[in-house]
Amino acid sequence: MTLNLIARANAGTVPVTPISTKGLKAWSDKAPKKVAAWAEATGFKAKAGELRLVPDDAGGIARVLIGVEDQTKTGLWDYAGLPAALPKGRYAINADLEAADATRAALGWAFAQYRFDRYTKMTAPESELVWPKNANRGEVERIALGTALTRDLINTPAQDLGPTQLAEEAKALAKAYKARITVLVGDQLLKKNYPTIHAVGRGATDAPRLIDFTWGDPKHPKLTLVGKGVCFDTGGYDLKPSSGMLRMKKDMGGSAQVLGLARMIMDAGLKVRLRVLIPAVKNMVSGDAFLPMDILTTRKGTTVEIGNTDAEGRLVLCDALTEADSESPDLIVDYATLTGAARVALGTDLPAMFTNDDQVSDQILSHGLAEEDPVWRLPLHKPYRKMLDTKIADMSNTGSAPFGGAITAALFLEHFVSESTKWVHFDLMAWNNSDRPGRPEGGEAMAVRAVYGMIKERFAG
Repeated sequence: MTLNLIARANAGTVPVTPISTKGLKAWSDKAPKKVAAWAEATGFKAKAGELRLVPDDAGGIARVLIGVEDQTKTGLWDYAGLPAALPKGRYAINADLEAADATRAALGWAFAQYRFDRYTKMTAPESELVWPKNANRGEVERIALGTALTRDLINTPAQDLGPTQLAEEAKALAKAYKARITVLVGDQLLKKNYPTIHAVGRGATDAPRLIDFTWGDPKHPKLTLVGKGVCFDTGGYDLKPSSGMLRMKKDMGGSAQVLGLARMIMDAGLKVRLRVLIPAVKNMVSGDAFLPMDILTTRKGTTVEIGNTDAEGRLVLCDALTEADSESPDLIVDYATLTGAARVALGTDLPAMFTNDDQVSDQILSHGLAEEDPVWRLPLHKPYRKMLDTKIADMSNTGSAPFGGAITAALFLEHFVSESTKWVHFDLMAWNNSDRPGRPEGGEAMAVRAVYGMIKERFAG
């Protein structure tokens, strides 16, 4: 991925002037008369995202006017529409930006450069932006590239990203940052006591596996990321309808989030001992696939009756969470494309967050707003726990009523984390349903920048 951010201006660099509707009159009063007259003649109202190219006397571009929401604070997406709209050339933001604003402007521009062109040719933007003064280049690059990694993984179809290839992607990332990695494959999962990961994935020809890598000083606070890696979900014997399978390549979106986030953490050299756990499977129908009403014994020893084979994500996660919890980390964060109920409650843009720690929640919510990566906290409502009861096993993998599905799923996962361990669970879409500036249709990183900001704050040292 090329960011198209350039170190220096040249003689032909075109200034880009941000203007808000509120500040339009004040700008017009001070602007060169020809420029102000052109803006008025073309009906420029400085609405957010509105664009005007101001010509020079030779027929070239003298200036770009861009409408922004607020001239006093740069939004992440203020400049994200420019790369696709501007002709080839070099541009520079003509405004005094504080460091945070300059960084957001550059990051929004960088996000807009993303193209998933593995299978077809795509037109890439040819416009270049001079790095805004005061922008944190390292942060822009690592967040943009970590996000691109997440998007690429989700967008890749299951034919080219099964458990084997997902493990290879993790190995490449671990190698790049000198992390230690192990991968348990197939029946090794049974020998090492990861029975539910094995059960969900055993019906596929591409064997299930547990990806496990660690990075950083063992003396630093322990941070463990767990990501659901269901590389394709047919629903198993509780088969999805054909329409329900169209996006199931994205059911490994949780694993893509944690790999993108891990890349950011390692690239920044944050002072944590990072561990990443990814149960990678395909949930398929076959003669060896697990069945409705089977009873599985988890790594924790809890028995689970299978109420629905399409509720497989919580099954692969529960073994990984048990292992994550076994070393008493300072914080566990898991990501999963887990329930449709969370999407019904919050829509597709807002990940549902569940946590057993109010301080962690406050930090994530705060950074989510600051980074324009919002999440919404839902409750771990204990009375709903009884909906997971079943008569012949310790618990069911599905609720007994068609209500509160995101909450009952989170309560199921909570069972596998000690009360003393700080834990956060994200139930997210990991997908953009339509194109927006800087956010193309397809795989998306969600709640990643928010958590990255929280980690930097919480484990600063």
